[in-house]
Amino acid sequence: MAGAAVLAVAGVCVSSAVRDETLAPPPVVDYGPVRLVAFDSCDNAVAELRRAMAPYVTAYGIGGGPDIFAAGEGMATDLSAGTPQRSHAEQKAATPPTQQQGHSTTNVHEQGVDEPDIVKTDGKRVVSVADGKLRVVDVASRTITGTVDIGNRHATQLLVAGDRALVIVGHTDAIALERGKPTMPVFDSATEILLVDLKALKQIGSLKTDGFYLDARQIGGTARVVVRSQPRLQWVYPDMTTNEAGALRRNKEILQSEPITSWLPRYELDQNGAKSSGTLVDCPNISHPAVHSATSMLTVLTFELSGQLGTGQPVSIVADGDTVYGTDRNLYIADDHRLLPELPGKPPVQRPITTAIHQFDISQAGPPKHVASGDVNGTLLNQYSLSEHDGVLRVATTTGTEIRCCWRMPGDIAPQQQPPPSESFVTTLRRNGNQLTKEGQIGGLGKGERIYSVRFIGKMGYVVTFRQTDPLYTLDLSDPRQPRVMGELKITGYSAYLHPAGDGKLIGVGQEATDQGRTTGTQVSLFDVSNPAAPQRLAQHHLPGSNSEAQFDPHAFLYWPPDGTLVIPVTQYKTNFEASSLVLRVEGNQIRETGKIVEPASGQNHGGARRTIVIGDQLWSISASGVQVNARSGLAQQAWLPF
Repeated sequence: MAGAAVLAVAGVCVSSAVRDETLAPPPVVDYGPVRLVAFDSCDNAVAELRRAMAPYVTAYGIGGGPDIFAAGEGMATDLSAGTPQRSHAEQKAATPPTQQQGHSTTNVHEQGVDEPDIVKTDGKRVVSVADGKLRVVDVASRTITGTVDIGNRHATQLLVAGDRALVIVGHTDAIALERGKPTMPVFDSATEILLVDLKALKQIGSLKTDGFYLDARQIGGTARVVVRSQPRLQWVYPDMTTNEAGALRRNKEILQSEPITSWLPRYELDQNGAKSSGTLVDCPNISHPAVHSATSMLTVLTFELSGQLGTGQPVSIVADGDTVYGTDRNLYIADDHRLLPELPGKPPVQRPITTAIHQFDISQAGPPKHVASGDVNGTLLNQYSLSEHDGVLRVATTTGTEIRCCWRMPGDIAPQQQPPPSESFVTTLRRNGNQLTKEGQIGGLGKGERIYSVRFIGKMGYVVTFRQTDPLYTLDLSDPRQPRVMGELKITGYSAYLHPAGDGKLIGVGQEATDQGRTTGTQVSLFDVSNPAAPQRLAQHHLPGSNSEAQFDPHAFLYWPPDGTLVIPVTQYKTNFEASSLVLRVEGNQIRETGKIVEPASGQNHGGARRTIVIGDQLWSISASGVQVNARSGLAQQAWLPF
């Protein structure tokens, strides 16, 4: 039921054949050039939103059917993630910063651009969120010095600047709303952002807003948070007294009578006890593409952690979004159109899947400014599919493997033509006015396969595709107009995350597999890419029958260049469930295991450590149950701090 519920509100495929031929709908496509224009008034905004949504209205709301319940978008992201590797955390990974201090930091994509995670450290304290509490641990005394109770709210991530922490809390509440007859269950999704004073150990601000949290980035003390919301229209549904035609007529009337506030995200702000609420964003701060469905809105919020929380100086666009990527000057939001609804009464067709990319300038203080948009064929894997270098955006995509957002009954399925084989591309884009225009492209990567990992490092690119074997492609991107494949390495298994290791080497974390493509357990590979024309694997460590969180969330990956320490959490199912932190050492052209860190048995054990950080000559492992401190040399346990 939850899966079906996701499809309805996401604006998804329509099983009802009801259609009003009197409408003069705008052109509805999910591909083509992308450009944004701003609304000049709320009157024009609501007229445009009604016009854009009209073709999708059915007797069951937007894209609904007799067996589909209304739902919020909170669960839709998981369904629409596209590839099995995408997760709630969207698989964030990192280019490691130069480790000049004596402690490691969050594994992030771009140096100087922090990403939210469950643990943060400045080398003197460790701040974590777990089981409804934010905890501060003093490194010198190895004691928990403070706790902030967040309550039953599900705190998922945090950012820290000085003595302030920004905590992200997700909500999905089942509430009953009168939406005609009968009353339908509605999953109302919301994002709450908390500002916490780490010195006073108290919450000093809370902002709750409609929508599902996508991602955030932080530069210095400035954090930008991206959320996605959907309109709140009170549709009616067919029942014993109203047939489909009557419900359709009523829903069209509802659409034309809904005010602009039904589309705009709402907020509730509690700032040191002073409460306020209302519409989050003003109409002049909303832009929209020339072609859209009015079924989703992205909002970027900006917070200065040293000040008051406020409402985040919101800027919105009428678009969907799946992937967030940021540099120190630009923020990119990508939308692969997987939640675009289909028109009722239209036969299902194979439509080209493209990814729209919106670029925002964040180089100045204050809210971001939309500066350009563009699109590429295919879909992204995650944020590592995007990389900006010398003013050029490189984008890695896979085409030919799209799975639409929708479920259809067998009678609704169009006769399938032979689908084109999948292949992957790297496209280079450069900003030209308000457009991201294509400079060059290389295709034909992994025909019949899809991308499993991407890494761009300087003027080089590395792409892993997989179906039965793992081709690692090395790409020369020094001339953005003519990107070219330099070399290819075929091995069994695949790497789900690639990490630069210096001296022309890459570390890969993924799964080993048989010749037939059946995965057999976690593997860590060391690649030599110093000669791009002839990449080779120097070493491999295989742990049969295991999985690692680092495969889909490389925040869980630790690599410490000074001595080659490499740590990932692993889980194995033997006679029972076993969770540990696998500690390896990269030495020259070799990978060797130095041991495993196992969490002490605890009644609150929730599956072992999820993050490991380096502080001095120690390894600090953090889980939902506590913090364990081990010597980096020899791994002797030095402390266990249960939560």
